[in-house]
Amino acid sequence: MQATITESPFGKLPDGREAHLYTLTNANGMIAKISNLGGVIVELHVPDRDGVLADVCHGYDHLDAYLGESQYFGALIGRYGNRIANGRFTLDGVTHQLDVNDGINHLHGGTGGFHRQLWDAETFETPQSVGLILTYLSIDGDQGYPGTAEVTAIYELRENNELRIAFHAVADKATPMNLTNHAYFNLAGKGDILGHQLTIPADAYTPVGTGLIPVGPPAPVAGTPFDFRTPHAIGARVDQKDEQLGFGSGYDHNFVLNKSAEKAMEVSARVVEPVSGRVLEVLSQEPGIQFYSGNFLNDAITGKGRIYGYRSGFCLEPQHFPDSPNRPDFPSTILRPGEEYATVMAYRFSIA
Repeated sequence: MQATITESPFGKLPDGREAHLYTLTNANGMIAKISNLGGVIVELHVPDRDGVLADVCHGYDHLDAYLGESQYFGALIGRYGNRIANGRFTLDGVTHQLDVNDGINHLHGGTGGFHRQLWDAETFETPQSVGLILTYLSIDGDQGYPGTAEVTAIYELRENNELRIAFHAVADKATPMNLTNHAYFNLAGKGDILGHQLTIPADAYTPVGTGLIPVGPPAPVAGTPFDFRTPHAIGARVDQKDEQLGFGSGYDHNFVLNKSAEKAMEVSARVVEPVSGRVLEVLSQEPGIQFYSGNFLNDAITGKGRIYGYRSGFCLEPQHFPDSPNRPDFPSTILRPGEEYATVMAYRFSIA
């Protein structure tokens, strides 16, 4: 079987522009369907231990649903993944007010963030992969952010059943930049995700307060429900009486990854679904990863013939830490003129 990439219509935006769906298939039969609307991973079909394919990614049937009340299913997130407190930060003495779309806070780039934009698309093929190059020009003042930013996201489906995403950006003014993908996974393809076994190589996480904004320095995971240094079922401790779990109605926290070196491309999380045998490894160069256990999904959310009920999917989002523009003690997310933002993440699938 040969790797292929094809293009098909995916509906029209209200202004008449046409979105497209790109179907990437590798020699093993793994399939990734990605739209240039928001870089959304619409479908992701991977084999179980018997070679049977299932779509392991939450998504919708049609474009209109992605333009509605967003769950960020499969979406490319920017300029800033995660939350910025009060939608406000001060940079080089100037205070910037961002779009506020999560209570009093700014979340995932704002109401009109990258997840809702139509990106320019170009396909490519190599001997070992097929891929999609998405580009977008985010103008000065977009969602309140300073500077015009040229952003590129390269999706590449490789022969080792790895979907790799490489991000690049340059800007003409200093601006926060923290890009990620917000795919929701269920490695069984149905049911809840409470039996999935999760490992995150992190000795610390960033505790949060109201609104899921970090408070204080990173805290040790040892002796808490956040210790995933050895495999634990997602559901094993998610409902424990714990103040931090209460703030997020479950897991919705950033983990401080144990890195061998800054920008090292390493496994940031590993998930095993025991029944199907599917394994997901999330690799990244980022210092943190947000783990979200699908606490706000409910039976009213549907797509692709499924009901996306409570805790039916989980997210693992490689990133810098939440609210970093307001936290000089956190790794910086400021991209300055003359610099290039560059980071790589990947979803790699295998069988246990």
